[in-house]
Amino acid sequence: MPSHSRQKGEASSLREAAPFYLPIGDEIRIFEAAFEQSLPVLLKGPTGCGKTRFVEHMAWKLMPPAAERPASLITVACNEDLTASDLVGRYLVRGDETVWMDGPLTQAVRTGAICYLDEIVEARKDTMVLIHPLTDHRRILPIDKLNETITAHPDFMLVVSYNPGYQSVLKDLKPSTRQRFVTLEFSYPPRDKEAEIIAHESGVSMETAVDLAHLGERVRELKASGLEEGVSARLLVYAGQLIQLGLTPRQACGATVVRGLTDDAQTQEAVAELVASIFAE
Repeated sequence: MPSHSRQKGEASSLREAAPFYLPIGDEIRIFEAAFEQSLPVLLKGPTGCGKTRFVEHMAWKLMPPAAERPASLITVACNEDLTASDLVGRYLVRGDETVWMDGPLTQAVRTGAICYLDEIVEARKDTMVLIHPLTDHRRILPIDKLNETITAHPDFMLVVSYNPGYQSVLKDLKPSTRQRFVTLEFSYPPRDKEAEIIAHESGVSMETAVDLAHLGERVRELKASGLEEGVSARLLVYAGQLIQLGLTPRQACGATVVRGLTDDAQTQEAVAELVASIFAE
């Protein structure tokens, strides 16, 4: 079993502050246990519910700076054009030479970083095949172009995420892939927790933050009426930041929540009515 004892030591005084994350359940303890056992983790949840911030927080918590590790967290935003070569690496021509350049996944495997593949189901199928040997007892990364197989650094951890409510059936994770991960489910925080997050991130008063969290709850209820995606905590924080700079709540929410969620005029009107019902001018 790989040892992670160095994480217990005190971090350098020059280290930046931890990315703010407010725990909702037991997600931190489960992630720590998965890290100790070198297990990959899958994060499921809607857009803007805190998945990325959670990974940033855990990378800061578990992976202090080390000379052999340039970065503790390497994030890849997956898309339909992402290929296996984009993750593993490729040969590049530099002057008269052809040199190999490691991709982000290979960098993480070699140096012992957390590799976070955000929205993994958006990537091409060959990337799924690529990560399979890293998600079982082998923990290896075959690189055919180098005729090399890399054994993952003891501190390497693979984390992937996706939004199950947003994906089509054609882009869902296969059971054979899903069962290779420890899974954490994320959702939008309850009102009191979300208000605390909004107040901390935007600087608005707790009273205003509670109103914004209330708005978030009400807007998310519109999903049953055809709204494609519920309002993210991120958008509510943006609204708070605009309010903190002097915009009225209606102006701030109009520029973020109302027009940021949809282009449909009727839905925008319904969201605007919710804003008006909560924030009286």
